[in-house]
Amino acid sequence: MRHALARAQQRGVDRTDARMLLLQALGRPAHDRAWLFAHDDEPLPPQAAAVFDALCGRRLDGEPVAYLTGHREFHGLTLAVDARVLDPRPDTETLVDWALECLAPVPAPRVADLGTGSGAIALALAHARPDAWVLAVDASDDALAVARANGERLGLSVQWQRGDWLASAPGNFDAIVSNPPYIRADDAHLAALRHEPLSALASGADGLRDLRAIVAQAPAHLVPGGWLLLEHGWDQAADVQALLRAAGFEQVQSRHDLAGIARCSGGTMPGKHPPPMK
Repeated sequence: MRHALARAQQRGVDRTDARMLLLQALGRPAHDRAWLFAHDDEPLPPQAAAVFDALCGRRLDGEPVAYLTGHREFHGLTLAVDARVLDPRPDTETLVDWALECLAPVPAPRVADLGTGSGAIALALAHARPDAWVLAVDASDDALAVARANGERLGLSVQWQRGDWLASAPGNFDAIVSNPPYIRADDAHLAALRHEPLSALASGADGLRDLRAIVAQAPAHLVPGGWLLLEHGWDQAADVQALLRAAGFEQVQSRHDLAGIARCSGGTMPGKHPPPMK
């Protein structure tokens, strides 16, 4: 096993990625790294070696590990993912944690996740707050099929809806969260992301087209004191904060990811949450 891993690393495959792909080739769970260590000296069976070689080639071509293994761990949940949806990033857990903090004092909150993709954010919120009513919106039927299947497999209650951001969202919400496309259409980094759906990545000439649309629509769909929380690019915090303030949001602020980058920005609608219904 170790010789196969060493060859993969010599080809340029990341060490952690190589281990995950080797487990995939062997038909073993992705978390079973202890098994690899215990069988370190054993030769790799020819069939598994061929599969592993092919997976490494695809990884070197830029295909996400999550697409190669068919799953991604996100906020304690195992999600099925494929090329129909964006590969959920660990950075997005910052957005989920912030939303849960904002919703902590709200009984039975109503939450909307815009551009749900694999359902990662909506399902993480539904898992952490079983009392919440969670709406997940996406413009892609393919993405909704992936998200809905994840929800059914995990046994989590989320309302799935095809739509353009908040255009057809029912009622008002205690929080609206979104990880929308935010990369400039001419950004050179898009070439490295060619295996992921472009519609989930690029957003106009400045990367702010979809963020502007959400900020413009959100005030009509938030209760007093409700929060709008948005993930954005590493250099967009100031621009998103400016959009929020111009739309009348208060307590405008940003949150940093584990790398110390201002990854999310948000604000609250003027007023206070109404008292719980009797």
